Amino acid sequence: MKLHDLPPQTLPRAEALPKDARKVPVSGLHDGQVFHGEDWVAEECPVALVYNGISHAVMLATPADLEDFALGFSLSEGIVDSPAQVYGIETQSDVSCAGQTGITVNLDIASASFARLKERRRTLAGRTGCGLCGTDSLEQAVRAPTALPADAQNVFQAAAVSAALGQMRERQRLLGITGATHAAAWCAADGEIMLLREDVGRHNALDKLIGALSRPGAPARAAQPGAGFIIVSSRASYEMVQKTASAGVALLAAVSGVTGLAIDMAQGCGLSLLGFARGQDLSVYSHPQRIIL
Repeated sequence: MKLHDLPPQTLPRAEALPKDARKVPVSGLHDGQVFHGEDWVAEECPVALVYNGISHAVMLATPADLEDFALGFSLSEGIVDSPAQVYGIETQSDVSCAGQTGITVNLDIASASFARLKERRRTLAGRTGCGLCGTDSLEQAVRAPTALPADAQNVFQAAAVSAALGQMRERQRLLGITGATHAAAWCAADGEIMLLREDVGRHNALDKLIGALSRPGAPARAAQPGAGFIIVSSRASYEMVQKTASAGVALLAAVSGVTGLAIDMAQGCGLSLLGFARGQDLSVYSHPQRIIL
């Protein structure tokens, strides 16, 4: 039984939780019995990404690992080409409309990257599960994913993917407490999860992971992201393929299904796309030569 399915008296102590969850009153039925108590819910707040003083995007996200999120978003959206073009990241809390507290993340980026951003600047009004809000043209909506290097010939065992998926659920601390978050994890070739990030949004979780992979504190085994693969607890849409390819990772495995556009894009950029990866099961939709069944 999942933690968030248990009666409130069995939930973790408050001191065991960071700022990405909070306790709220709740009542309902459990095993046919009425209960009244408290439950833990995942936090979600507006996060504004500001580049060199110019606000570019506002997303709803879980307020944890926000420096990873800002860096990963900047890389996966092509705002910067490398972490070296981000000179600094600072966060600050703000009071926004309707009394809701939001967070501003200020990024200091290279002048060349900023000039490029201003040329194609758009406003993204993000909400949970939405990755294209505010896009004002088809060209912006469907950007060709980064083509993977020609030497990205790593081959992975299906058993390694299954092993990683078996670890992921127990590593999703926030999901276990709240039942409300997605996860993205980078796994070594043998299936060991080296990095995992959670968020209420599946795109955000993947951006946080990409940012964490790019930071100096990443595990040594993750120094070459292309040597491993990424698993996500959600479906795999086009954006998930685009973001994975931008990180130089050649295999993406999703717990749920995949979209037609995701398959087309994965085929075109050289990425192996797996869906319905649960237990010992998985379906391979592109570049099957990279997975040993």
